[in-house]
Amino acid sequence: MKKLVYLISPKKIYKNFYEDLTKVLSVRNVKFFQLRLKKVKKVQIIKIAKELRKITNKYKVKLIINDNPNIAKIVNADGCHLGQNDGSIIKAKKYLKKKIIGVTCHNSKSLALIAIKHKADYLAFGSLNKSKLKPQAKKANLDILKWAKRNTKKPIVAIGGINDLNYEKIIKCGAKYIAISSFIWDNPKLKPEVAIKRFK
Repeated sequence: MKKLVYLISPKKIYKNFYEDLTKVLSVRNVKFFQLRLKKVKKVQIIKIAKELRKITNKYKVKLIINDNPNIAKIVNADGCHLGQNDGSIIKAKKYLKKKIIGVTCHNSKSLALIAIKHKADYLAFGSLNKSKLKPQAKKANLDILKWAKRNTKKPIVAIGGINDLNYEKIIKCGAKYIAISSFIWDNPKLKPEVAIKRFK
């Protein structure tokens, strides 16, 4: 099965989270798991990431740390995701050597071209739809995915309000991976291990 999901952690690590994550990853359609915790102390994030490392290793999923190359290095994650205000790709590349560095490009060709020039490993575009995880996110459209597919060989990650009804057209427009969080962790109708099966 082709792994097309770039899974992002819930906003909070809840009591049965590791158990749920194990069930979700056992479906084997997740390529990346990004730990994204905004208002949590660094020592806590490191502790969580070390626990996650065991689970992601077991299912051969790439562990990505959001915003922080330093934490990525400490926990030996597979890489780091940088937003536009999270420091330079060049510095992160030097610091993390051969690890994966992904970059948020919003809806911008110029940001994408800079990321390509600085040898980012993947480009993330969004928010394509309204997103519970990032309600204030800048809006992006499907044309940026088509443009990126024509203009780069880098893997393209689409993000923002992606669900089981809209993901296929996003893949058709050029995304190699779909970033999902709320649909899995914050779904009133489906348990995480059931929700993840909708992305084949």
